[in-house]
Amino acid sequence: MRKILSCMLMMFALTLLTGTAQESLRIVVQADKPGAEIQPTMWGVFFEDINFAADGGVYAELVKNRSFEFEFPLSGWRQLSRQNGTGRIVPGFYYPYNPGNPHHVSIFLDPAVESFGITNEGFRGMGIRKDAQYNFSVKARLHESSDIKMKVELLSASGQIIGTAVISGFTADWTNHKVSFAASDTELKALLRITLEGKGAIDLDMISLFPADTWKERENGLRKDLVQMIADLKPGFLRFPGGCIVEGRTLENRYQWKTTVGPVEDRKLIMNRWNLEIRNRQTPDYFQSFGLGFYEYFLLAEDIGAEPLPIVNCGMSCQYNAAEVVPLEELDSYIQDALDLIEFANGETSTRWGGLRAEMGHPEKFNLKYLGVGNEQWDEQYIERYREFEKVLKDKHPEIKIISGSGPSAAGRMFEYGWTELRKLSPDLIDEHYYMPPEWFLQNATRYDNYDRNGIKVFAGEYAAHGKEDSNPESRNSWWSALCEAAFMTGLERNADVVHMASYAPLLAHVDAWQWRPDLIWFDNLNVIGSPNYYVQKIFSNYNGTHIVPALSEGKALTGQDGIYASASLDRNKGKLYVKIVNSNEKPVPVQLDLGRLPYTGTAVQQILKSQNKEDFNSVSKGEIIKPVTTPVKMNGRRVDATMEQLSVNLIIIDFKTR
Repeated sequence: MRKILSCMLMMFALTLLTGTAQESLRIVVQADKPGAEIQPTMWGVFFEDINFAADGGVYAELVKNRSFEFEFPLSGWRQLSRQNGTGRIVPGFYYPYNPGNPHHVSIFLDPAVESFGITNEGFRGMGIRKDAQYNFSVKARLHESSDIKMKVELLSASGQIIGTAVISGFTADWTNHKVSFAASDTELKALLRITLEGKGAIDLDMISLFPADTWKERENGLRKDLVQMIADLKPGFLRFPGGCIVEGRTLENRYQWKTTVGPVEDRKLIMNRWNLEIRNRQTPDYFQSFGLGFYEYFLLAEDIGAEPLPIVNCGMSCQYNAAEVVPLEELDSYIQDALDLIEFANGETSTRWGGLRAEMGHPEKFNLKYLGVGNEQWDEQYIERYREFEKVLKDKHPEIKIISGSGPSAAGRMFEYGWTELRKLSPDLIDEHYYMPPEWFLQNATRYDNYDRNGIKVFAGEYAAHGKEDSNPESRNSWWSALCEAAFMTGLERNADVVHMASYAPLLAHVDAWQWRPDLIWFDNLNVIGSPNYYVQKIFSNYNGTHIVPALSEGKALTGQDGIYASASLDRNKGKLYVKIVNSNEKPVPVQLDLGRLPYTGTAVQQILKSQNKEDFNSVSKGEIIKPVTTPVKMNGRRVDATMEQLSVNLIIIDFKTR
């Protein structure tokens, strides 16, 4: 009797234990039933010169206002104190080196002291690395009866000299002078000091300092570490140059691609429209030198294996600012700019603009396939102008896919009007934008489930979750915002037959010079980090797949049931099955994956991106605390068991034989 009672108690205890164990969520991944193709352009990057993304960022020039063309010609420059000599600096534009950028400075030395100096502050300082080589150049012209030599020095924040060189041999004609030197120390916020010694006066223009070590080792090129971060995303496309800077605050201030190509010294500098846009983050020293111009954008896209996606002005300035509109009868020059851009990218070298591309060093065509008309304009003013662009472009270049836009909102009157009118026309894609609270992204994972499968395709061109923030620049890029975006992105991937392109925005931000946040990549003058959102993007873009496959629980897609979101894709070329699962719960969830019939190798791994605190973020000063961790997972035939940890984004990679 005791034995029977004891056995009964043991069975009861086991029953209790079994009952309290959490059952696994069963997900059926129908890997042997591939659906729609996923476009190679599915995940891309959107570049806009905001937050010092170009000048002071990707464009590696260290001297601010090198050609003295800012609104205040001496912005960024300062005269040294009298103990270093006396003299005067006079901005001028008579007899310039370049009539297109006429401003330069004349420096007069005091004949009694015969020494005078100026400094340049750079873009919130200059990032200098120990033992690295730096290339200095200047265009100079001596005044009559003058004899002057120049000392070039890098100064640390404490005033120590950490690099120096001397230039002499100036003449009465405008001449370019170059010198290279190595830095003796590392400095986050260095200054450039130029000391002139001798007698008389000298004119200076295009004073420039670049690191020798640039992306692809191109002289006076791009900042290597920032471009590498972009390249590591393996983006399918590069959208450029914006954004709102395409529109400009006024039409005069709009982005005109033709002024950004050809010799760098000929490119006409303009005010960056973001310099006074955000009232509490004004940066009146923010201008565009166009050292990073359309040629460099095309070259960058080619370098990183991305399709170039330029956006052209449609004859409208920003409707939040001046809201200027070009009359329809005067729109021809804007349309011609678009046609000439296609010629610049794809034209034969015998054509005007194709010939310029060849002169700049790229006789091969850039193979442009996409063109955006307008940024996020709305109402009948936009539709009228877009219609004129489409009519000409479809006639002359039917091979180019045209991207139109539904305005700045994710829903509402302007959005509905845009879609209704554009359905009557023939854009290949419609650009949708949404900057919303994190929870909106959780609630909209099904946004595209009911879109017309045979209709105009979607470009999710600008999106980001805007949540809580504190005084730290990077704080708005919280783990919670990244996780919610990942949940939404499973919906984009599931609907890859509708959504052909998607990109987070904005891409880059300098921690000391930002106007807008959140941003995907944060940097200072020496360092760069990826936000948690960056690593979410990387998971999706690096593991894209060629076809979507169903990932179902109880016969339905996982779109937030019990806090779980999922999508799956197959890469037939690489022999990989990718399952992406987002757990928005504050507790772990065990998952059982039942896989379709494929010749699996038995090898699988799990990438986990997580943080227990929703408000955690990566920062330039403290580093990346949120990064993917990869661990092996066991396969049992066509079954995988894994745990989705609390507040986590997960990628499970399962290998199969392609033959």
